[in-house]
Amino acid sequence: MALKVIGTGQGRTGTMSLKNALEQLGFGKCYHMYELIANTPEHIAYFQRAERGEQVDWDKMLQGFGSAVDFPIIQYYPQLIKKYPDAKIIHTMRDPESWFKSASDTILNVGRPGPLKMVKTLVQLPFSPKLRNRMKVFGYIGRMKKKEFGADVKDKATVIKRFNEWNERALKDLPKDRLLIYNVKDGWEPLCKFLNVPVPNTPFPKTNSTEEFIQQTKNM
Repeated sequence: MALKVIGTGQGRTGTMSLKNALEQLGFGKCYHMYELIANTPEHIAYFQRAERGEQVDWDKMLQGFGSAVDFPIIQYYPQLIKKYPDAKIIHTMRDPESWFKSASDTILNVGRPGPLKMVKTLVQLPFSPKLRNRMKVFGYIGRMKKKEFGADVKDKATVIKRFNEWNERALKDLPKDRLLIYNVKDGWEPLCKFLNVPVPNTPFPKTNSTEEFIQQTKNM
C-alpha cells in the first residue's frame, strides 16, 4: 500500500489528532511515533538504517499503513515525498510559544521511570525482544531530540529557533501543488476540502493532550 498522505509537521502540532482524523476519513492506518513505541518497536531497525544514511525499504516498513505523520517519519520527508509522488502532504503548524509550552511538558522532557518501574524493566529485559527494541527506540529518540533542538531542551530561545527553522525549511522544500498548511484548530473543513472527501458529521478528534500524553507514557 503506497502512502496517500504524508505529514511533515513536528510533534505537538496536533499530529495525533491528524492521525485519528485521517483514519476516520478512510485513509488507512496512520503511522505515528506512538505506533513505533507501543506496537512496532522492532521498526527501530529501519530508522537506525535511515539515521546512518543507508537505504531503507519504506514499503516494507509501512506495509498496511495509508498515511504517516509525526516523528520519526518526518525526519525523512525528502525521501518519502519523492518515493510516493502521488501522496498529499499536510504540514501542521502551531504558534511557537504555545508549541514550546506543550513540547516542554511532554516530548522534550519525558521523565525517567521511577525506581520500581526501572527494576521491573531490568528484570524483564533479557526475556522480551519487544522491550529491548523499545529501549533502542528511546535511545534513538534521545539522539533525535539533541540533533533537532540542541543539547539543552530548556533553552527556550534555541528550541523555538530550531522549530521555526524546521517549518521554514519544510515549507521551502515541499511541493506547493501537493501541500496543505494546516492548523488542527481549523477542524474538518480545510482538511476534507484538500483531501477531496466529505466532511464527517462527528466532532473533529482532539486528542493527546499533555495529560493524556503523560498517562500514556506511564503505561508504556
